[in-house]
Amino acid sequence: MENNNIFSDTDYLKRNVEKGLDGQAEYSPMDPPDAYRPPSINAVPYEELTPFLKHLYDEHKVILKELEKFEVALLSIRKEGVTKELNQQLAEFFQFLDDKIVVHHLKEERILFPILHEALLNKGEHSSGSMPETAVDMMEDDHIKTMQLAALCFSLMGIASRLTDLASRAIIVDIAVEQGSSLVEMLRLHLFREDNVVFALAQKHLTEEETEKLGTQLKRYFSITL
Repeated sequence: MENNNIFSDTDYLKRNVEKGLDGQAEYSPMDPPDAYRPPSINAVPYEELTPFLKHLYDEHKVILKELEKFEVALLSIRKEGVTKELNQQLAEFFQFLDDKIVVHHLKEERILFPILHEALLNKGEHSSGSMPETAVDMMEDDHIKTMQLAALCFSLMGIASRLTDLASRAIIVDIAVEQGSSLVEMLRLHLFREDNVVFALAQKHLTEEETEKLGTQLKRYFSITL
């Protein structure tokens, strides 16, 4: 009698034992790759980056330090509640976000991303479909999402400070802390992807003329000379 079972040719136990024997890494929804250790990553050493990319990388290091301080403040709020000192630390972070992170994103969006996006399209490093997307699209999407999270966290903290009911205030503060923690993790991952993937693509694909243009536009738009 013919076996019409759709699983008849699939021995999952056998496949599991043989997994990886061909030398290729395999992933599953139950065991995905670490976001900070993606496959096929070839980061460029800092010393080999072009001046403009070094400038962005240096700003990333400053942002990461501020994120660490913000995260410590959030953890303290979760344990102690909002104090005058912690509230001041939150205010300092959001001021830094307005003064530095927003400008940093603008440098990438106005100068690096348009040139790199075009280069990746020309090199065929993009998604398939009627509207091809590159790594740049993901980075721009990250910028939008991080600003939305920051605005939500800031607004919730403001609302909590105006509530007189202690139980309601505690709930809102807890939600704000969750959003702030999500912001920290998203920004960290975003900066990691830029440092290790996007900058490597720029280093690989941008011509000398395009690289010089990055520096010229940085001076033109932001009055910064490399």
